[in-house]
Amino acid sequence: MVIILGSFALLITMSIGVVALNIMSDTLEQQIGQQALSAARAVARLPQIRQGLEEKDSRKIQHLTEEIRASIGARFIVVGDIHEIRYAHPVPDRIGRKMVGGDNVRALVHGEEYVSKAKGSLGYSIRGKVPVYGFGDDGYQPIIGVVSVGFMLTQVEQTIVIYQQELWWLAGIALVISLMLAMMISNYFKQAIFGFEPEQIARLFQERNATLQSVREGIIAINPGGEITTFNNAALDIFRLAPGTNMAGRNILDYQPNSELIQVIRTGQPVLDKEDIVGGQRVVVNRIPLIQNGEVIGAVSSFRLKDELDQLMDQLNRMQIYADTLRSQAHEYSNKLHTIAGLIQVGACDQVIELIGQETRDHQTLLHLLLDAVPDPVLSGCILGKYNRAREMGLILQVDPESCMQDLPDEIPRELLVTILANLLDNAMDANLRNSGREIHLSMTDLGNDLIFEVEDEGGGVDQAMASTLMQKGVSSKDGEQHGYGLYLVGQALERLGGHLIFEPLSDNEGNVLPGVRVEVYIPKQPPSQIDSL
Repeated sequence: MVIILGSFALLITMSIGVVALNIMSDTLEQQIGQQALSAARAVARLPQIRQGLEEKDSRKIQHLTEEIRASIGARFIVVGDIHEIRYAHPVPDRIGRKMVGGDNVRALVHGEEYVSKAKGSLGYSIRGKVPVYGFGDDGYQPIIGVVSVGFMLTQVEQTIVIYQQELWWLAGIALVISLMLAMMISNYFKQAIFGFEPEQIARLFQERNATLQSVREGIIAINPGGEITTFNNAALDIFRLAPGTNMAGRNILDYQPNSELIQVIRTGQPVLDKEDIVGGQRVVVNRIPLIQNGEVIGAVSSFRLKDELDQLMDQLNRMQIYADTLRSQAHEYSNKLHTIAGLIQVGACDQVIELIGQETRDHQTLLHLLLDAVPDPVLSGCILGKYNRAREMGLILQVDPESCMQDLPDEIPRELLVTILANLLDNAMDANLRNSGREIHLSMTDLGNDLIFEVEDEGGGVDQAMASTLMQKGVSSKDGEQHGYGLYLVGQALERLGGHLIFEPLSDNEGNVLPGVRVEVYIPKQPPSQIDSL
């Protein structure tokens, strides 16, 4: 008891200390950030700074900013032009070089004033960024540069350490008091229960109850006569019995007339991961015999709603999509950054601008299309992830600009749509890679009573003789193991949504067969009523 209460007191004290320290650190960083931003705003509005940038007079700017920096105690005040070339820096040798940190775009391009935390030439710092506006004609003031005022994180950390020491002293005192109170409470309870520890009295009951009630699976145990000896609340829920119903002493056949638990007792053989119907619901069941001294003395059944397992699989699939998206973007942008670095080193600035512009246009085009045509974030996120994945694989995913998927009913689970679309796009990518194909076309429409998706690839097509079996588990047109599950999951999702799928060979206007296949998916906007109860 003393250990438990002491541990609890330690945990509470440590938690309060950590939370207080984090709040203090965040508040201090915010205050310093606002101080840096205010200073940067004041410097950016000085006529001498604006005139110096327009006249490209770094001496005037350097002299003025160093006086201001010394007066406010900032670690640096850096002034750069529209091309991020320094005109002022606490290290004079770095004047004329390009600013580092990569956080000037918002100020130079969008005219924003903001606080950022980044690593510059002097190290990690909290910096305020403010654009500098020139003396334009007719009231127009173009952005001609940026002012960055920064305080090093080491300065912030030193201040935090001072407060931290005082805070831990207070936490230590509070901990000692808490431990003393814990010992007093423990002694009081031990006297009240005749010297026994509470866990000794309740151990067996707690272990049994925790084992049954802490799991989400339904659990039922029977004796050799088929009478129920043990059950949990999850079993009551799945059997659709009222809370508090006592199943103990009743025969399992009263609740499940075709229960295979009786057969498990007779054979002594376990039955694992089998789908069954319990309480009118689809479940995945495990049945294991209880054997003592070589004799079967009962059986235990654990079962869980298949919908829950399907949801876990869908969530795992979605996380895999996110992971693939991040990995492909990191890989692609790493290559782009290396290319940009090389172009800058050889002085090819025009090519750098062209490369950045092309990269921005490609992504912006797709993003605008998805925002307009597919407002649902889950579905558009899936498409964007597959787009990046295709680019990493050297393929092109073309989304039909006429696509529209705005009328997406709330009754249709998004994870089922992700399962269908993600697996079809994955299959199309695999088909293109195996057959030297290049492009994948995706079109969508929500006109009419159905949601329609079409995916075209330039692969080897589908043998119509085996088209009807491709959605069976383990059946695949690809060689090797670990195949035959994608279309199976698609088929399971379509079955739940009441939809269907068609494989159509590709042909040109003259009727000549082209490589590849078009997969058409039709999903009714009014899904079957049993989708929520299976």
